[in-house]
Amino acid sequence: MIVRIDQKADEPLYLQIRNQIIAAIARGELEPGAALPSVRALASDLGINLHTVNKAYAVLRDEGYVLMRGRSGAYIADPCEDDRADRARIELAKMEDELFELALAHRARGGSWGEFLECAQAQVARAYGAGERPEERAAREARSAEQAKAGEPGNIERAASSAPAFRGGVS
Repeated sequence: MIVRIDQKADEPLYLQIRNQIIAAIARGELEPGAALPSVRALASDLGINLHTVNKAYAVLRDEGYVLMRGRSGAYIADPCEDDRADRARIELAKMEDELFELALAHRARGGSWGEFLECAQAQVARAYGAGERPEERAAREARSAEQAKAGEPGNIERAASSAPAFRGGVS
């Protein structure tokens, strides 16, 4: 995967990194056990402060997406592990609360039940790949196959808009 940051965006840089890593996990680009680049390496590649990357990793850890293994670095957590099940239940309850708040806001603006469900369904389809174009899916699957064939499990591509991308693992 390629991490891209937009210095001009309203969204904080650490959240941009967090959101892209979560999206890569959801798309299957980063699988449980995959190593993330070191904080220092990713910060250097993106041309940002290492505390920004550290904050992104800490948030991902706190949310249960990443395991920190001391000096070994950060790894994608396995959502099926027993200790992650409690975290998954907590996150599910948070998601339900957030959906409720979104539904209330939609209703307060005069939106209908059907419109809300239609929008929610479209986003679920998008998140689970049903909204993915066939050529995008084929390209993603080809990249994954190439990485597996080259013996590069757990690798992550990193790039900043002004720096060249390269493939790296644990640094």
